[in-house]
Amino acid sequence: MENHFIKRLFSSISGIGSSPDDSDEIRLQKSLLVICAFPFMFAGMSWGIMYALFGEPLAAVIPLSYSVFSILSMIYFGWTHKFNIFRFSQLLLILLLPFALMWSLGGFINGSAVILWSLICPLGALLFEKKNNAPRWLLAYICLVAISVIIQPWLPIPHHLTAQQIQLFFVINLIGVGSIIFLMVYYFVGKKNYFQAQSEKLLLNILPLEIAKELKTYGRAEAKHFEEVTIMFTDFKNFTQIAEKLTPAALVAEIDTLFKAFDNIISQHQIEKIKTIGDAYMCAGGLPVPNTTHAQDVIEAALDIQKYMQLHFQNSQKKGLETFEIRIGIHTGPVVAGIVGDKKFAYDIWGDAVNVASRMESSGEAGKINISGSTYERVKNIFSCTYRGKIEAKNKGEIDMYFVSALT
Repeated sequence: MENHFIKRLFSSISGIGSSPDDSDEIRLQKSLLVICAFPFMFAGMSWGIMYALFGEPLAAVIPLSYSVFSILSMIYFGWTHKFNIFRFSQLLLILLLPFALMWSLGGFINGSAVILWSLICPLGALLFEKKNNAPRWLLAYICLVAISVIIQPWLPIPHHLTAQQIQLFFVINLIGVGSIIFLMVYYFVGKKNYFQAQSEKLLLNILPLEIAKELKTYGRAEAKHFEEVTIMFTDFKNFTQIAEKLTPAALVAEIDTLFKAFDNIISQHQIEKIKTIGDAYMCAGGLPVPNTTHAQDVIEAALDIQKYMQLHFQNSQKKGLETFEIRIGIHTGPVVAGIVGDKKFAYDIWGDAVNVASRMESSGEAGKINISGSTYERVKNIFSCTYRGKIEAKNKGEIDMYFVSALT
């Protein structure tokens, strides 16, 4: 219960100023800056209280004022969602106030290297905004260091800080700055890895794993010739007539339900989904990694799809809902496979075998699995098949066709 509360609190804090329209990058920058602002505010209050207790009121006011201005800027950001203003104000405060504190304490040594906190500014610029702006903040930091060197002889030296207290602040500053830099990078890397994993997951929904790896490694993926793969096409009977009876939302929901089920089935049989074209579903076994069981794999998947569709049809009929019957066609032959396009690319296959597989589907019957003679020769000892004879296929002439019944 406590962990759940902490997660919700952390999520609420990191979501300050966020907008539904934000890109992943902007959302990451916003959450990171907000999360980092809180330890900065805590550090400012802590430093202010300690300097006040050690008898340095001017040095105490500077970090305390940072905390106040930071809180106000965060409230403004949460109210207006103006990230540019919030980001600039935070970076400016982080850059200037440690220098102001150092000057009030008498310089580099008496200030206990407090200007190390300002170094977070250019680092933060790398994480919070465009990379090109970070060098400007680094240049500003270097200029302030140079100015500090010049004015060092005229800086007032505090009268109430002992050598032990100065040394204590040295240790605290080193630990504080190092810890915050580590946490910033740690949080950023964690979020970046999350978004990268999401991107890779999306990529794997588009491309086979092997092709995705090749594309990421070399920036391209070569087309390959496969001597033998098995291709399956499915299509819905009377799709147009039934679709006219459904609302657009109901039609899309029904197709989505069926195709998700198909995706799940073929993923269990070493089969690669190629694409959907309207109500047609196309997949293939034996690629991108060749194997000797592709014909058997595809027919087993087709039988599972057939069983699923029969059950789905029966359940829909009981509920009085419109749904589809399916035709399935399968053919085995050579293809060329590769990526087409530069944007919105897709993994596709070409060859006469694709056309024949399509004819197997269109020449089949609803509720049955129609395979070609070439596929039959590879599975005749595994599945029970019924010979249909030589059937005329559009633009292909007569082809030996078989209906698959079940496993022998």
